[in-house]
Amino acid sequence: MRLRARPVDDMALSQGRRPDQAFWAGKRVFVTGHTGFKGGWLTLWLHELGAIVSGFALPPDSEPNLFSACSIAAFCEHRFGDIRNAGMLRGAIAAFRPDIVFHLAAQPLVRAAYAQPVETFATNIMGTAHVLDAIRQTPSVRVAAIITSDKVYAESQTARHDEDSRLGGQDPYSASKAAAELVTAAFPMAAGQQIATLRSGNVIGGGDWAADRLLPDFFRSVASGESWALRNPRAIRPWQHVLDPLCGYLLATEHLATRKDAMIEHWNFGPDADSEVPVAEVAARLCALWGGGASYHAQPQDNAPHEAPVLRLDAAKAERELGWAPAYELHQALSATVDWFRQFRPHGDMTAFTKFQIKAYETHE
Repeated sequence: MRLRARPVDDMALSQGRRPDQAFWAGKRVFVTGHTGFKGGWLTLWLHELGAIVSGFALPPDSEPNLFSACSIAAFCEHRFGDIRNAGMLRGAIAAFRPDIVFHLAAQPLVRAAYAQPVETFATNIMGTAHVLDAIRQTPSVRVAAIITSDKVYAESQTARHDEDSRLGGQDPYSASKAAAELVTAAFPMAAGQQIATLRSGNVIGGGDWAADRLLPDFFRSVASGESWALRNPRAIRPWQHVLDPLCGYLLATEHLATRKDAMIEHWNFGPDADSEVPVAEVAARLCALWGGGASYHAQPQDNAPHEAPVLRLDAAKAERELGWAPAYELHQALSATVDWFRQFRPHGDMTAFTKFQIKAYETHE
C-alpha cells in the first residue's frame, strides 16, 4: 500500500500537546467499545503508544467496519461482551487488572434511539453504571474516562456550551447520555480513583460506516453511484477529525493520573468556531474533495424525529488545563477522511494507512 502524504502547508497542525509515550508505555488499559469507530482508532493509537490494551464490546454492527479493516483484535486482548451484563463485565475488568479504563461502549445513534429507546437507556445509562461499579471494585484502576457526547447539553440556538452549561436532552439518545453524566457524578468511587466525563463534537474520520451518519451516508452514496440525500442540511454541528478528541481523551487521562484529590472532572473537546458549520456546507466541500461527479440533494423530512438544529462546544477549559487544541480545521478533517476512504479496499488491510495517519498527527507541529 502506498502511503501518500499531503504537503505540510496543506495539512499543518496546531501547537497543541500530543500524548506522552513515556506515560503510556506499559500501562494496562481497558477499553469498552473497541469494536466501534472511535474505540477502534483509540485501541490502535494506545497500542502504538506502547500500552497493553484489553477490549470489551459487542461485535461490529456494520459491514464493512474499522475493527475488521484494521485487524484491531491483533492489537489488544480482545473479548466480545455486553456492558449490560454486569457480571461478565466485572469479571473481565477484574481479570485484566487495568491501570486505566476508557468507557466508549454505547448505543451511539440518535435515530436508532427513537426506534429502540429502552435498549438505548439500558446500554447508555445502566451500562455506564455497570462500568463504574466494576471500576470501583477493581483496586488497580487509578483513572477512568467516561466518554459521553456534545448532545448532553440542553438545546440552544446560540450558545457555545461549556462544561457548566445545563444538561438536557429532548430525544432518547441525548437524554441517555445526559443521564450517564449524572450517574457518573453521583456514583460512589473507591478512594484515589480519578474519574472524568469527556464530551466531543461530531466526529468524522476513516472507517466509520454507521447508519444515519453524514459522512458514512456520503461514502455509501458514492459506492452506489447515487446522489447523496441530506436529512437536515441546515443543522449546525461541531465537526472534528477523530484524532482530535482522542488526543484530548489521552491528555485528560495523563492529567488525572497526576492528581491525588478525588473529584469528578469534565472536559469538552470541540473544533474552532470556523468548523461549526451547516450540514450543507460540509456536503458541498466533501463533494468537491471527492470529485467524480459526487452530488447531494435535500431529502424531505416530513414527520421526522426531532434532532437538535444547532450544537456548539466551548473547549477553552481543555485548552487551558490540558494544553489541548484542535489540530485540524474542517477542510483538513474532511481531506484526511477522504484520503482514508480512497485507500480502502473491501478485503484489504487498512492498518498501515491508519497508523500512518496517527503518526502524521503525532509528529507534525
